[in-house]
Amino acid sequence: MESIISVKNVVKRFRETTALDGVSVEFERGKIHGVIGRNGSGKSVLFKCITGFMRPDQGTIIVDGKAVNPLKPQNIGIIIEHPGFIPYLSGYRNLVYLAAIRGEVDKEKIRETLRLVGLDPDSKKAVCKYSMGMRQRLGIAQAIMEDPPLLVIDEPMNGLDKHGVAEMRELLKGLRERGTTILIASHYAGDIDELCDTVCEMEAGKLTVLQTNRTTA
Repeated sequence: MESIISVKNVVKRFRETTALDGVSVEFERGKIHGVIGRNGSGKSVLFKCITGFMRPDQGTIIVDGKAVNPLKPQNIGIIIEHPGFIPYLSGYRNLVYLAAIRGEVDKEKIRETLRLVGLDPDSKKAVCKYSMGMRQRLGIAQAIMEDPPLLVIDEPMNGLDKHGVAEMRELLKGLRERGTTILIASHYAGDIDELCDTVCEMEAGKLTVLQTNRTTA
């Protein structure tokens, strides 16, 4: 097994609250990994430490062979909070604007990525008129347009109806088939039951591995 994420004895405290209490876990490359737990269980804090948004008080985190360093961001696709888009621009124009900040993605790559997530790159519809599902798709397009080996998503099914959940599952499975490792947090086991190769649970800052190397559809 080749791990893309290695978390060892990680502790994160906020005054009197211990958000992460000695968390250790390995996530294998090329799979979809789910982390379930209630609000306040530590899921989002763990994801923010893995992606470098927060620095743990103790322990080590290795991502794709490198120690996580907030000052040296790695190539990780991240959707931890609602992506901030310019509401009066189209999805394509939003991604062109964001891509220009780093200058690493050309317009044809943006068009290809939008088609991959099921959006029309030629659509003139403003993002403010997008459905919740379309916004989720655009957020994923933003996260993957630079071809990161790892995609980290907090609550990808929030706000989606039954049809939107089914579409999101198929999209994430397709990304896995392309070789992307995906880490997902959810409140509900049912959201990721058929999607994830491994499932862990966070409770009061502690992580428990529930299932590993499952066979998913």
